[in-house]
Amino acid sequence: MTGGFVGEGQDTAPTTALSAVVARVAALADRLDVPHTEVFGIGRLSAASGVPEPVVKALLSGRSAGEPEVQTRFVQRLDLLRRTRLKPNGRKYTQQEIADGAGMSRQQAGALINGDRRPTMEHCDAIQRFFRVHAGFLTAEDPEALANALRHTEQELLQSLADRERRAAAAADDPLEQLLQDHGVRGIAWRAAQLPTDQHRDKVAEWLDMLLESVQRPKA
Repeated sequence: MTGGFVGEGQDTAPTTALSAVVARVAALADRLDVPHTEVFGIGRLSAASGVPEPVVKALLSGRSAGEPEVQTRFVQRLDLLRRTRLKPNGRKYTQQEIADGAGMSRQQAGALINGDRRPTMEHCDAIQRFFRVHAGFLTAEDPEALANALRHTEQELLQSLADRERRAAAAADDPLEQLLQDHGVRGIAWRAAQLPTDQHRDKVAEWLDMLLESVQRPKA
């Protein structure tokens, strides 16, 4: 495998970009009543971004944590991948398995894992594909990597907000939908399906029929 070495001199993600996405995520979490400890969980963000936990904590607090030399960063991120992206049996991938999956020799893989060899962009791309992480996972500087992880959280929160507002709009126009939301009818029906006998389930079904028949949908 050949190609240029990963080097310094790459564009640094502005600190303002990370601050902006942190602010957006915090605002969405407040709007959805999601605890900040959930969306800004240090361990979760570290696993998602590859950034060491103490650095995640510092960056979220607005402090500079320094930036490791690119090879050190690569070794840190690769070590995290091996600890968090495990095989179906819960074990780490071996050097040979990584080498086979990334199309390199075991000696190359071992040298990269141990920090004895400077990675090329081709090495990074191949290992990222093997572990199924996004491009740049092994090379992005810490603020950029953390911002990228938080953008995924932001998208999830935006989807949750859209779903909530869509449900609210439906409920406002449809008394049956309002009933389903207010009384948790769908949850009751699901739990009824877990009851041990047909007799129990029939009683719940009879009650639900009576309840739902009492509400009329508006005519179009």
